[in-house]
This record gives sequence, C-alpha cells and structure tokens, in this order.
Amino acid sequence: MNSDDGPIMSDNAPNAVGAYPHARRVGDFLFLSGVGPRQAITNEIPGGPIHDEDGQPLDYDIKAQTEACIRNIAAILESSGAKLENIVDVTSFLIDMERDFEGYNEVYAQFFTSIQATRTTVAISALPTPIAVELKVIAKLM
Repeated sequence: MNSDDGPIMSDNAPNAVGAYPHARRVGDFLFLSGVGPRQAITNEIPGGPIHDEDGQPLDYDIKAQTEACIRNIAAILESSGAKLENIVDVTSFLIDMERDFEGYNEVYAQFFTSIQATRTTVAISALPTPIAVELKVIAKLM
C-alpha cells in the first residue's frame, strides 16, 4: 500500500451512520461509501425526509435530495484530493424508482453528462435514514 492509502473522513460531509469511513484510497482509486443527502453538522435532509418520526409518509423533493448527494460526494472527493470529474463509476439507490427516477436522472445529468462515468441505478426498499436516494462512487486519481 502507498503511504496515502487508507480511510478518509471529511469534515464537510455528514457523519457516517455506522463504523465506516467516507472513503478509502487504494492506490490511484478512491472508493466512497454510500452518500446520501443529509447535511454535515445539521443532519438536515434537503428536499425533506421521506417519512416523519412515526413512519408516516411525507412529500419530498427528489431533485433536492439528488443534488445534495452529489454535493456531498464532491466534498468528500475534495477532502481526498479529487473532484467529480475523477468519478469513473456510480451506483445509485432509489427507494421509489417509478416516482423518483425522472427527477433524479435530470439532476444527475446536470453534473455527469460531461463526465460520462458508468452508472447502475437500482430500486431498494429502504435506506438507513429517511432519505430517497444514495449514491456510491469509485473515482480514479489523475
């Protein structure tokens, strides 16, 4: 391993909800843990949570959540010495593909059309916090 290899934590991203780092560098690659829209320090969810404390569904804005995910990824990459343009692969998780794919895809395109990273988008039943979208990326340091 390089002397630079190892876990990376960013002060500009939301705290992890488990025992894992924001990212891990291995050689010239950065592997980011799944990143949601929660905000650093406040834990606020841009676009609102998907449900309240009692589990009752709430209306939320998938576009705001998607943009916040991407901005959180950018903050983690910056802490790692990289930027969005270094991303080579994205895995996206949506809790409601039918409701959210169009809005998510619109925001995603604003950031990633010129980058042309590979992408997989999957529908899942839930995420560990009341969010609708999470992205996991791999970046290559140039």
